[in-house]
Amino acid sequence: MTIAFHKYQGTGNDFIMIDNRTEVFPKADTKLIERLCDRKFGIGADGLILLENDPVQDFKMVYYNSDGNESSMCGNGGRCLVAFAKSLGVIDVETTFDATDGLHFATVYENDMVSLQMKDVDAITVTPEYVFLDTGSPHHVEVVDSVAATDVAGRGAKVRYSDLYGQRGSNVNFVEQEGDAVFKVRTYERGVEDETLSCGTGVTAVAIAMRSLGKTHADEVTLNVPGGQLQVSFFVNDGVYSNVFLKGPATFVFKGEISI
Repeated sequence: MTIAFHKYQGTGNDFIMIDNRTEVFPKADTKLIERLCDRKFGIGADGLILLENDPVQDFKMVYYNSDGNESSMCGNGGRCLVAFAKSLGVIDVETTFDATDGLHFATVYENDMVSLQMKDVDAITVTPEYVFLDTGSPHHVEVVDSVAATDVAGRGAKVRYSDLYGQRGSNVNFVEQEGDAVFKVRTYERGVEDETLSCGTGVTAVAIAMRSLGKTHADEVTLNVPGGQLQVSFFVNDGVYSNVFLKGPATFVFKGEISI
């Protein structure tokens, strides 16, 4: 069988997009998904995303990590899927879609920019060494003196597989403050099991964590990642973060067909 695919990237976080409204894609074949995401033997991507019909919302997002397993929410992937949905004519400039962590509202702007509403956050664990919170996916956040000098793959894997998070594991973010509301971030992603050039739920977690630590008093934070720049805005009241939005580019790369 031959399937059509599109490739998108959001600040270097890249995804295979498949229109699965006809439900022909073999979703249970984890080895196939892993092969398609392989950068040497497949298309190459950090993850694979299916756009499917939803009985109520504009569409449904089904996300797989590059290891072939279905995973939790992906912020950059969600923004790229919105851009893909617009290219298919499924939506115009605004949409509400369903994902594993609930409903998401999004807006498409000019110059490939997409703003995506993330889940509210009301549970934040703060310790002297790290901050932990869930922004649709679990995230461990550590402040470091220099992200450039940090062994992201090594330290990230150690935390991800530690007894602290058990079998589920956690994504791991290393953060360096660059300005009052500007931070540099590098992320180790579970499922990819390596550093990625960007992580949407990760920078969202970092922005909220930095506000909760008092390292910024801003309601909009700029995050510089290896693949580019993202903005996270929110409203905070009594420790509850709502109206959380992740904004950045969602760029079409190429399309093609592949035999599976």
